[in-house]
Amino acid sequence: MKTNQIDLSRRGLLAVAGAAAATLGAGCGGASASATTATAAAATTPLARLFSTEVGAGKNLMLLHGWTCDSHDWSWQLPVLESKYRVVAVDLRGHGRSEVMPSGAYMPSDYVADIESLISTRYAGQKFILMGHSMGGQVAARLAAQRPDVVSAVISVDGSLGFPEAFGSVLQQGVSALQTGDLAIVGPAQFDSLYDASTAAAFKRWHARRLQGMSPQAVRESVGPLFLGPGQVGVGVASETFCRSLTLPFYHLCRTPDQATAMRPWFSNPKSKVEFWANTGHWIQQDQPDALNAAVTTWIDAL
Repeated sequence: MKTNQIDLSRRGLLAVAGAAAATLGAGCGGASASATTATAAAATTPLARLFSTEVGAGKNLMLLHGWTCDSHDWSWQLPVLESKYRVVAVDLRGHGRSEVMPSGAYMPSDYVADIESLISTRYAGQKFILMGHSMGGQVAARLAAQRPDVVSAVISVDGSLGFPEAFGSVLQQGVSALQTGDLAIVGPAQFDSLYDASTAAAFKRWHARRLQGMSPQAVRESVGPLFLGPGQVGVGVASETFCRSLTLPFYHLCRTPDQATAMRPWFSNPKSKVEFWANTGHWIQQDQPDALNAAVTTWIDAL
């Protein structure tokens, strides 16, 4: 092994959005093991030292977790994926065992720069399929747009893309609460709207406790720029325009049928697809691990 009370649910937000939502459209081998930490000099942004694990052989697959999460979120996928592919599971900056950066260093471009450097330096000349959850899905998509020479395909597990315009104003309330409130209270309260009735209580407690151990700046500063301000690609026309610019195979899994219907025409590659997943919370990989594993491996094997 290489080791190196605002309703923010898609269902709730699309309900709040109302008409706005409607206008959107809305090869195998043996395993190997060793330990690594990746870092490199950057011309324009300080890079973080990233913790990652690498196991397996076959197609290159890199896993990117979401906001306030870490690579343990993929624990239900790793045994299956590592038996079929060469899997690199990363902790993003300020998350898990990766380096905590100072305030002001949690823009989407910062996260993208770290992953770009990891691939370009440690895996020079190679391309990866990127699978990202939530924020990690948007980071993966941004890197694919910026460096198609290092990304061969993207899997977005309820990724931070394709929200209606009205989501921006709703999210602003959540971001403001994060800036001023007690993160141990505000964070889990926002998570509550992202769960399904089937989500295990143990998952909810894990997510809440993990946030309490994170650096406050990583929690407070990461989510807003995904959807708010200049350069955001998470909501409205900006998100649609961005997604339509991607030409590589793109597999997006989401939790509302309206979003799936809206986003399907945005991806031009014939191997791309957008799927609606019912009866699951935001952490699809934890609520429906077997189904997700089967869907993802089938899609990857068909590339």
